Amino acid sequence: MAAYGLYSHIQSNRRRSIALLAGLFFLVYVLVYAGALVAAGLSVNADLNTLMQIAWTDLLKAAPFATVGTVLWVVIAYYFHQSMIDAITGGQEVQRKDQPRLYNLLENLCISRGIATPKLKVIDSDALNAFATGMNAKQYSITVTSGLLNRLDDAEIESVLGHELTHIRNGDVRMMVIAVIIAGVVSFFVELIFRLWFYNGFRGPRSDERRGGGAGAAILIAVGLLAVAYVLSFVIRLALSRSREFLADAGSVELTKNPDAMISALRKIEGRGELPGATSAVMEMCLDNPREGFGELFDTHPTVDARVAALVKFAGGHDPGPIALPAPDDDDQAAPVGPWGSAEDGAADQPAGETPIRQLSPSGTSDSSAVGPWSDAPAEPSSGPTAAPGPWGPRRD
Repeated sequence: MAAYGLYSHIQSNRRRSIALLAGLFFLVYVLVYAGALVAAGLSVNADLNTLMQIAWTDLLKAAPFATVGTVLWVVIAYYFHQSMIDAITGGQEVQRKDQPRLYNLLENLCISRGIATPKLKVIDSDALNAFATGMNAKQYSITVTSGLLNRLDDAEIESVLGHELTHIRNGDVRMMVIAVIIAGVVSFFVELIFRLWFYNGFRGPRSDERRGGGAGAAILIAVGLLAVAYVLSFVIRLALSRSREFLADAGSVELTKNPDAMISALRKIEGRGELPGATSAVMEMCLDNPREGFGELFDTHPTVDARVAALVKFAGGHDPGPIALPAPDDDDQAAPVGPWGSAEDGAADQPAGETPIRQLSPSGTSDSSAVGPWSDAPAEPSSGPTAAPGPWGPRRD
């Protein structure tokens, strides 16, 4: 059933989550049957119908074990998926004392809507990205990269946090985690079956007495089933409508009342969100997924241009266009400059045409070679005993 509003989208996500879990068990049984068919074709001298009957019998025998194994996998993923994701991405949990700026922004958003504050994690990476994970209120967490914290201002970071909070409120996060579980289960079984097949097929006995006329057809059917299961696991991820990103952007604007901040955050993140070492399943959970498919057909996220256009059209935002950012190395090498200029370099660091800032000598008095902001040149100090330096140059009696 299509979702036409926020609440119907939430209900749709709940129904899809149940359907995805049911689909997971179906795919596992298909994989077990394909594996049994391969084993029968490699070991029994019989026609195709006999081999398929043998595989079906083996499936019935193995079904309880496959069910228990799948349930165990789901339970492990339910409780430990965050630890596995953190191991892949390097995310570290932070508290208010570690990231007061980030924590206060998130807490204010949560207080405004009366929802529990998720855990906060930070990835030490120059990439600009963020994602939310969790299956229930006790597990929800939002992870951001250090690059995003360094490159975005407070309003933009608040918009990113609002986007991820909306994913949590809408139930998108739970469904994405289930999709990751399905992808992991299917990939594991497919790889396991192919490894067993290659080992038995290429290293085991290959005499014709051990293979009947149906062996080749049985193996081809098994390969076809494996391919279908793998494709279905991919289609399941595509079934997670890309409209969830549009809704999360809109939810962020509803929380922050600042569409321009969401737009500028998207423009800064655009093309800079690749997390090194992250799997495709993890990237699909991120604010922006720079890994593109074939002509957007297999993309899990709409383009930044499309998302910005929606915010301009429906939220009244303004699009500044692509935003160029300096390289991270340039930011690290730049000396911190205060509101009155660099404390170390002084007047040498002032822009051309600016009046240099007055420097103080070690004794705390004004350096006679410096020029103050209210005078073109320092007054000549008096040689008399009454000469005393004032804040705008030497004072004469």
